[in-house]
Amino acid sequence: MYSKDGENYFIVDSHMHFWDASPQNWVPGRENLAKGWIDCFYGYHQLGPPETHWDWEKYCRYSEEDLMHDLFEAGHVDVAIFQSTYLKYWYTNGFNTAERNHTLTEKHPDRFITNGRFDPREGDAGLAQLEEDAERYGLKGVKLYTAEWIGDSRGYKLSDPEAYRFLARAQELGIKNIHVHKGPTIWPLDKDAFDVSDVDHAATDFPDLNFIVEHVGLPRIEDFCFMAVQEPNVYAGLSVVIGGLMHARPKFFAKVMGELLFWVGEDKMTFGSDYGIWEPKWQVEGFVDWQMPDDDAFTDYPRLTAEGKKKILGLNAAKLYDLPVPPECRIRTSADEQERPGEQLVTDAAAAGSP
Repeated sequence: MYSKDGENYFIVDSHMHFWDASPQNWVPGRENLAKGWIDCFYGYHQLGPPETHWDWEKYCRYSEEDLMHDLFEAGHVDVAIFQSTYLKYWYTNGFNTAERNHTLTEKHPDRFITNGRFDPREGDAGLAQLEEDAERYGLKGVKLYTAEWIGDSRGYKLSDPEAYRFLARAQELGIKNIHVHKGPTIWPLDKDAFDVSDVDHAATDFPDLNFIVEHVGLPRIEDFCFMAVQEPNVYAGLSVVIGGLMHARPKFFAKVMGELLFWVGEDKMTFGSDYGIWEPKWQVEGFVDWQMPDDDAFTDYPRLTAEGKKKILGLNAAKLYDLPVPPECRIRTSADEQERPGEQLVTDAAAAGSP
């Protein structure tokens, strides 16, 4: 929990990882792809405050101790959600697998949620694996990488018939949260495979699933906003938005946040640090302090209150994942305000010895 100026914030980091991009995990013959991927991530890492930068070796494979400290001891996080990314085309044991992530969830079940993944190009074997993972990890969500390379294929669309078969099975298994990477490309993946138009199709046809568009479709922010405003089950995942822009591109960050607040709204936005790309501490503290600029270029954007920041930093994700929220971190309702004077009268009367 993070507290500032009399407000308590329940922090759900809904997008983080425990990856292994060390050279020992690179597929022989594809070392250039494995190194290029983590080098691209490391470039994004430089967009955070200089004092938070790691050396490249630590960045490739940080420790369990690093993760626990950065999230929970220093980073104000209450619950963290692992988003699994396999990339076995160039990482022998996978980049960030549910199996590796779940080693920490088993140790700290009150701290972590393990999300799985699926890829419709894997056919019946992939469906069987999804069913096994759902039972093994108690899946409430999956992370989808529509641009991932498998064999000769360099991506798929959520609107593909085979993808619909997987989405339908996920829904039957009780997996209701579909996190989709739709944002800045990472070398060597193809930018066009991150287009958000296929989310529009799937969200309409699967209204009982929640589609959390991670990285909000950047750089296609307008495309995402005009789609998300009409799809009640589409959410804006703010990983990269906060970590990549708030410090390095503050004016662009204000524009992106302004568009999201105007079209999508604070009830459909979720915080994610994208750890270990960036640490959560400076993101949480900076976002709580952040205010929309006052100059003329930003006058038509909504302003974000402490209540809205509470929703974005944790309460919205808590609702999606059925997480209990401490009373002191909840949004005060009008009913709460109405009850409080009566409760105070009872307290005063008791203190005065009234019958």
